[in-house]
Amino acid sequence: MIELLPTPHGPARVTATEPPDGVSATLVLGHGAGGGIGSADLVAVTTAAAAAGWRVLRVEQPWRVAGRRIAPAPPRLDEGWAAVLTGLRDGGRLTGPLVLGGRSAGARVACRTAAEQQAAAVLCLAFPLYPPGRPERSRAAELTAVGVPLVVVQGERDAMGRPEELAAVLAGQAGASLYGVPGDHALTANPDVVAAAAMDGLGGVAG
Repeated sequence: MIELLPTPHGPARVTATEPPDGVSATLVLGHGAGGGIGSADLVAVTTAAAAAGWRVLRVEQPWRVAGRRIAPAPPRLDEGWAAVLTGLRDGGRLTGPLVLGGRSAGARVACRTAAEQQAAAVLCLAFPLYPPGRPERSRAAELTAVGVPLVVVQGERDAMGRPEELAAVLAGQAGASLYGVPGDHALTANPDVVAAAAMDGLGGVAG
């Protein structure tokens, strides 16, 4: 099912994938700054999660729906995301434990909003720890401030932060799990491995 939900920055589009039987939990996923919800990792995770009993809601931010090519600043992304979650909650679509997640920029949005949205956990696919070639501009604080169980799936050759760099950030952080998988930031080398890692990390959330 596809639906449009209003936000302060224009309509967002939500694509729902339902499990074959009852819904045990809900996973809301956001896309990156350079692509949409059809990226290989998001599709693979959606398929695996739905098969495991999750309702998966993939969110296209208003700028993508409007056909723009450049993502807005983080505060506007967070505002659009929050408005979508409000609409989904009011519509009774957030069944069971709620996990927020996404790839790259979408993972950052999920981290920044997890506490206010009372998420049970956060799933990060290819978290961009820093812009390419700029490790001094670390976004580590977004990860360490999440405050709920955190699952990070990171490509072994990710130019925005390799697994060992993420491990240093997450060292000692309770409830954080990190999976290094083949590939770069796009996570296209083996999407099924990405999905398996994500579902392993979230295995205890749905009960």
